[in-house]
Amino acid sequence: MQENKVKAKIASGRPVYGVISPTTDPVICEYLGWSGLDFYMIDGEHGPLTPSDVAHLVRACEIAGITPLARVRSLDEKLILQFLDVGVMGIMMPGIQTLADIEKLVNAVRYPPIGLRGVGPVRAARYFMSPMSQAEYVAFANQQILILPQVEDLEAVRNLPEMAQHPQVDGFIIGPRDLAMAMGFTDGPNHPEVKAVIDDIFRIALAAGKQVGTVAGTAEQARSLVEKGATLILNSVQGLLSAGTSAFLKPQT
Repeated sequence: MQENKVKAKIASGRPVYGVISPTTDPVICEYLGWSGLDFYMIDGEHGPLTPSDVAHLVRACEIAGITPLARVRSLDEKLILQFLDVGVMGIMMPGIQTLADIEKLVNAVRYPPIGLRGVGPVRAARYFMSPMSQAEYVAFANQQILILPQVEDLEAVRNLPEMAQHPQVDGFIIGPRDLAMAMGFTDGPNHPEVKAVIDDIFRIALAAGKQVGTVAGTAEQARSLVEKGATLILNSVQGLLSAGTSAFLKPQT
């Protein structure tokens, strides 16, 4: 378990930038780490990833100095445990709708006495081969790992004032595309009704002292979100590649 540089940077008042990626290739983690991004969000929801794949991705992130976070496909305590045990330093959880979901997530991520995560001589604990005692490791891990529920539908929005009061939640990640779909807009989130709901999410989460994260496709969008109060800005590997390719080919058109 290493210090969570993303959590420390946010605590210092600075936003963090990263990507979400479904790839199983650790080389991509190295590319993006050496590029200067703050975090690499392993997409275990839309990507065909196993816990073994995640272990290799985490190792590559550590080598390249980029913080490994992960979106786990479901609120499955044992699956979350496997992601954390290989060294993931934050969980972004889709499908969260209620305070009961939040409590289940916290129990899966935090060790006792806060949660119910099982302890063992795993990679995240350096196999209990470091100078840190088990008790020291447990306390350190509970402090370092980020808990980031996603807000993707109107049920989550309705329950957000209550969910945002949970002391173990670090912040909320807005999923604008799924939120738009849930509101009946299949063509994306660029509608006044969706933007108004997103504004409400910002207002509620920030008033509760929580971080807000969401996606930005361009530097201009990222700046606008930071000005609005967002501290976790995500792009995608596909989006960065597409933007870079378009810029490279633009002189030819």
